[in-house]
Amino acid sequence: MTTKEVIVNKADQYIRDKGYNAFSFKDLSNDIGIKTASIHYHFPTKSDLGVATVKEHIDRMEALKQKVANESPLIKLESFLDVQTRIKYENKVCIVGSLATDLNTLDESIKDELKKFAQLVIEWLTEVLTEGKEQQLFNFQTTARTKALMIITNMVAIVQLSRLTDDTDFETVKETILTELRPQQ
Repeated sequence: MTTKEVIVNKADQYIRDKGYNAFSFKDLSNDIGIKTASIHYHFPTKSDLGVATVKEHIDRMEALKQKVANESPLIKLESFLDVQTRIKYENKVCIVGSLATDLNTLDESIKDELKKFAQLVIEWLTEVLTEGKEQQLFNFQTTARTKALMIITNMVAIVQLSRLTDDTDFETVKETILTELRPQQ
């Protein structure tokens, strides 16, 4: 892994563990074991680092979309849910949820990337649901976009809420999403 990648990964960890405003380049340099000047070489400002961190999530989402592009809508949906499961069991939170708490203090460039990321996820899941409904694999009464929003918000919320309640709550919500999408016999 390159120094730049290490910095972005560590920033991602800090953002999702503590929040964007709760760490500094000095924290990163101490944790990684490099000088703050090395961080500034790659990212002149903290906003540049924030943008790069969100772009990394965009790249991961694009890679996931490519990986499952030729799969069934059910496999695509399950791959989305698997990402949320990984976030949950790594004791993390979604980057959108984490940065949203600091939204009023973020630079516009970070907000713009965060909006791109959120839009990418919403549009992709909407397409997956539309495709699944057309193939009669999914059944729902709302628009595909509304259903996508409901699934995303349920998963983001249950990742956080189940930190306070029980892991079974997370699994229950995930399974309920899949069960409710199945066409009734």
